[in-house]
Amino acid sequence: MKIIRYETAAGDQGYGQQHAAGAVTRLSGDLFGSLTDTQQPVQVAKLLAPLVPRDIICIGLNYRKHAAEGGQPIPEFPVVFMKNSGTLQNPGDPIVLPRRLKSDAVDYECELAVVLKKECHNVSKANALDYVLGYTCANDVSARDWQMKFGGSQWCRGKTFATFCPLGPCLTTPDEIPNPNNLGIRTVLNGQTMQDWNTNDMIFDVPTLIEFLSGSTRLAAGTVILTGTPHGVGGARKPPVFLQPGDTVTIEIDSIGALTNPVIAEHE
Repeated sequence: MKIIRYETAAGDQGYGQQHAAGAVTRLSGDLFGSLTDTQQPVQVAKLLAPLVPRDIICIGLNYRKHAAEGGQPIPEFPVVFMKNSGTLQNPGDPIVLPRRLKSDAVDYECELAVVLKKECHNVSKANALDYVLGYTCANDVSARDWQMKFGGSQWCRGKTFATFCPLGPCLTTPDEIPNPNNLGIRTVLNGQTMQDWNTNDMIFDVPTLIEFLSGSTRLAAGTVILTGTPHGVGGARKPPVFLQPGDTVTIEIDSIGALTNPVIAEHE
């Protein structure tokens, strides 16, 4: 099932099932419990991010070729950082380039996002996927100057500006993605493909990440895990390619869909 979160012209919000022909029917129930398709058609005025995350946990340097393009060794353990909930952005709404804390080096990162459906604590790799509600596309937007130079050696400052975590367009349930580590993943910037790889290049696959992140740690239902980006990021290109006002960036993942956002500058 492909689950969307929507807003109608009257301002009502809800969850719906996105059908192959494009129609949407209203879902009733609880996203983290049981959803039932009412078969009632919905006129969607605005597509929202599939959920408001409880927490956003991110993994860095999790693709072999991405680590190589940055001249980084393969990590022994997953590299973990966080985004706050204020980074969330809807499909179609703009990525805003920071101007108050100015960045001239804002980068795109296509990522597979994993959404947890129930609390995880000391989960084993063998049953880790039983805790997955679904998968969606994410753009781990990153201000490289704040990440690498101005952030005091911590990545969070460069990763947590407003709008820096677009999610969508839908949440695809695990019955449609039995193996999350065999999906094509791409970034398209102004019609040009910048990243084009496969999630099978992850150093730590999705079950391993869930096992590691839940080790001696409680992860709540609604936690979103961003699983890393493949090679081809703008900061590693020669010359670098960073997001500019007027750009349009699309994240595509097989079996999920396309997440598109325009790019604007913050009002100073």
